[in-house]
Amino acid sequence: MESRSQPITASLSQHLSALWRFSRPHTIIGTTLSVWALFAIAQGGDWPTATDWRSLLGAWLACLGGNLYIVGLNQLEDIEIDRINKPQLPLASGEFSPRQGQWIVALSGLAAIALAALQGPWLLATVAVSLLIGTAYSLPPIRLKRFPFWASFCIFTVRGVIVNLGLFLHFQGGFPVISEVWALTLFVLVFTFAIAIFKDIPDLEGDKRYQISTLTLRLGAAAVARLALITISICDLFMIVAGFTILEAMNGTVLAIIHLLLLTLLWVRRRSLDLSDRTSIAAFYQFIWKLFFLEYLVFPLTYIAVNR
Repeated sequence: MESRSQPITASLSQHLSALWRFSRPHTIIGTTLSVWALFAIAQGGDWPTATDWRSLLGAWLACLGGNLYIVGLNQLEDIEIDRINKPQLPLASGEFSPRQGQWIVALSGLAAIALAALQGPWLLATVAVSLLIGTAYSLPPIRLKRFPFWASFCIFTVRGVIVNLGLFLHFQGGFPVISEVWALTLFVLVFTFAIAIFKDIPDLEGDKRYQISTLTLRLGAAAVARLALITISICDLFMIVAGFTILEAMNGTVLAIIHLLLLTLLWVRRRSLDLSDRTSIAAFYQFIWKLFFLEYLVFPLTYIAVNR
């Protein structure tokens, strides 16, 4: 009995590990933090009721399903490219068959829509529009990821505008949108542009072979990395200024100190970036995502601390 249970346990563990990698963990973490951050801001420092917690759970699960659909569909359409750029992904490595990938994507998309529909019109609109854009990004014949502008537009529109405004409107129950959410939305919108262009740097070889036009192919890795760094710096500087001007409900001094530290950390970390080494590029790309994660922690915590 023990010898039989061990292979079953090992097989389950392997499948769960593959599913986790298929979900692209950094995007799952980003989605989770955005849902919880907008929920916290909408609460405005009040302790959530049982109904509020149920709303949070429903929105979180719907958004995770939508996230899995979008990243999974992209992998289904990029199997050959990923065998060059990201051979560790489950479809590229053969851990999942295309059929298994299709089932995961279909079920996650249907679950996302069903859960969102049960929660209300704002969440349904948020999830539905995100899935629509994610489909247009990856799926032929539209496949917007072939074009640098439209590829970036898809990513920063969903991450920057739709997710932030849609989730806040869902948790608050409608308009108005407070200035703090507009500021966070603008920050994430511009920051996500930096993520969108930097992510193509380590994928240069595969994108070139399969004629996926990116800014990296057009401008070169050094120029794109510089543009991403400048863009993130502008985001931090914006928050520093906003804390003393338009964000009256925030502690401007605290926001300024935090974003000055993050800005300094960014440029210190830049010294270790080697654009000739894919491992170094990948590590720096994950570092950029960590800065993105931090904003979704720092901003709502600062807001709650002042408004409790």
